[in-house]
Formats: sequence, structure tokens, C-alpha cells
Amino acid sequence: MTRTLATSLRPGNGLMGLALLVLIQAALVICWSAGFIGIRFASDHAPIFLILLWRSLVSGMVLLPFALTIGPRLRWKDVLPQVLFGALAMAAYLGAFSFAISLGVPTGLVALITDMLPLMVAALSWPMLGQMLTGRQWIGSFVGLVGVLIASGWSVSIADVPLWAYALPILGTLSLAVAVLLQKRSPAGAMPIHQSLCIQCLSAAVIFSVFAWREGGVAPILEIGFVGGILWLVFVATIGAWSLYYLALRRSSPAQVTAVLYLSPPVVMIWAWIMFDEPLTWAMAFGMLVSLAGIVIVARSPKRGSVKKRLDEALAHSA
Repeated sequence: MTRTLATSLRPGNGLMGLALLVLIQAALVICWSAGFIGIRFASDHAPIFLILLWRSLVSGMVLLPFALTIGPRLRWKDVLPQVLFGALAMAAYLGAFSFAISLGVPTGLVALITDMLPLMVAALSWPMLGQMLTGRQWIGSFVGLVGVLIASGWSVSIADVPLWAYALPILGTLSLAVAVLLQKRSPAGAMPIHQSLCIQCLSAAVIFSVFAWREGGVAPILEIGFVGGILWLVFVATIGAWSLYYLALRRSSPAQVTAVLYLSPPVVMIWAWIMFDEPLTWAMAFGMLVSLAGIVIVARSPKRGSVKKRLDEALAHSA
């Protein structure tokens, strides 16, 4: 009976399965977007690196019992590469785009720039893996870049934000792309996701603690805004997004799940406009559509099998 019920809930088995898949994907987009909104909200209540320290530390501690008891035994030769991946995929990536948000770069624009990850993975796969870009990938990368320039040009002209702040999410996403490709080349990349995510969160917490100490201290702020923001980032934007991502992968293809995540930037833009009165213009909307078109062109390009597989596995780290 249990097996029959599980079969009936699959996407290809009737309206119930299809409706369940749509609900999972909708929740995934919301949780994925919640990371950017949570950072924006929490930055009004505490220094940005203190937020990132406690987000990473609490996430790692929640996952630690599962990492120690479920899956293969952790060995130092597998743990140490994950510490490096944590520095690149967690500390550098989260730190860069979160700092940009705290400086006033529009949250939706930051989400759009970080959504350029497939383009950066495709571009770096040539020097790092020896995999040449196809003509279609070059075209898609150019279209995506043009879209970002269109979307960011208007906000740069009106926002009282230092110009270099707009480079932060680009550098952070570039760091994540490097981590994705390094994991591809490392045997430690095959570690179960709950173990690798735990190690990366804890290693990022160590790095963030240095920056938080320089900002003013590492002690948490016992106020509802700070505590609520951390809980939101841990259980909705990190663990919730990670769980829904892999649940969606079990019910549909990686290509479909990745495509669904491209809805995150418009959701973030509208969400930030409603909550924080951030700018939302036709220029930003048009630039976003152009960028997403470029991403789709790259994502559907042929001869991306190995890179695309590692990208799909690593996307959960960017929530």
C-alpha cells in the first residue's frame, strides 16, 4: 500500500503528483529567494559579518549530528578539501553578496548577478577543465552580461552606493564557480551533501568570526530582529532550500529544477520592493529577462554533461 501511494504521488502519475511537484517547486523558489531577503532584513539589526557568522555556525551545528551519524565515516583527507570549498563557496560567496546588500546595492540586482553562476561555470570550465565553450555558450554568456548591464545601469545612476560595491556579487559568484569546478576535480566532491554542507558552514563560520570580531565582536545580539533573522536564514534559506532542492530533484530532472531557480531574481525584486521599498523599474525587469534568456541558452547548450552535473549538485550551496 505504501509503495502504491508513493507511486501515485509521482509527477507523471496524475493531477495529485503534478500538483505536489508544483507546490515543491514554488516553495523552493521562495526559500531560495529568502536568503537574499533574510540578509537584507537582518542587516538592519546587526553588522553583516556577525549575521553571517551566526548563520553559518548555527547551520553547521544543526547539521553536525547528522553528518557524524549518517553516511560514511568522516576522514581528514576528505574533510580538508571541504574546508577549502567552504572558504570559496560559503565564506567568499556569501560574504561578497551580503556585503553588497549591506552597502545598498538593490537586493534583486544582487540576486540577478548571482544567478549568472551557470555562465561563470561555463566560462571557467575552459581554463580549469580544458572544456572549450561552444558558440552557443559564448552567445548565451554575452546575452546574459548585456542583461546585467541593462538591469544595473539604472540603479547605478540613482543609488548612493560606491561603484565598487557592484563588483562584490560578481566576485562572490566567480568564487562559487571556482569552488564548483574544484569539487568536480576532487574525490572529496562525492561526499554526501549533508556532510559537505556541515563542514563548509563550520569552516565559513571560522572565517566570518575574524571579520565579525574586527567589526565589533562575535557575541550574538539578543534582540528579536537579529534572532529572527538568523533563524530565518538557517531554517528557511539554508536547510529549507537545501531539503526542497533535493526533494525536487527526486521528482523531476536537474535541468527542470535549475530552470525553476531562474525565477528567483524576479521574486527577490518584487519581495524587496514590497518589504524595503527598493527600486523596481521597467529597465530592471527588461534587463532581468535578457539575462535569464542568456542563462537558458547556456544551460541548454550541448556538451556540458560533466560540468552541468556538478553545477546541479553544487547549486544548493548558493541558497
